[in-house]
Amino acid sequence: MSVKDLCPCGLGEPYSACCGPLHAGERDAATAEQLMRSRYSAFAVGDADYLLRTWHPKTRPTELDLDPAQRWLRLEIVSRTGGGPFDAEGTVDFIARYRHDGRTHVLSERSRFTRTTKTWLYVDGDVEA
Repeated sequence: MSVKDLCPCGLGEPYSACCGPLHAGERDAATAEQLMRSRYSAFAVGDADYLLRTWHPKTRPTELDLDPAQRWLRLEIVSRTGGGPFDAEGTVDFIARYRHDGRTHVLSERSRFTRTTKTWLYVDGDVEA
C-alpha cells in the first residue's frame, strides 16, 4: 500500500476501508470523532457533498466551494468529550495543518456534534486563534 492510498484522516488505514465508505454513503460515522475525521478527509479529497450531507440543517450553508489549491496535510485530535455511540452530543478539539499559496497554515477548532437517531452531524465550531 502506498502513502497515496492511506486515508487523510491519519489513522493509517487505507482510504477504501476508512473514510471512503462514509463518503460513499455505505455507512455512517459511529462516533463524533469518526465524523470529524471523515469530514477532514472530505476536505482533503474535495468531497463538498459529504461535508454538506453531514452538516446539521440548522447551521449548514446552502453551498460550499472548496479551494482545490488548498492541500490538507495533517489532522491531530487534541481532545474530545462525549460523542460516543450512545451519546447525543459531543465535542472534538483538533488541529489541522494545510498548505495554501506556498505557506503552511494551522486551523485549531472545537467542533460540536449532535446525533439524530443514528446519524452524527456537525453543528458548528469555535476557531481558536
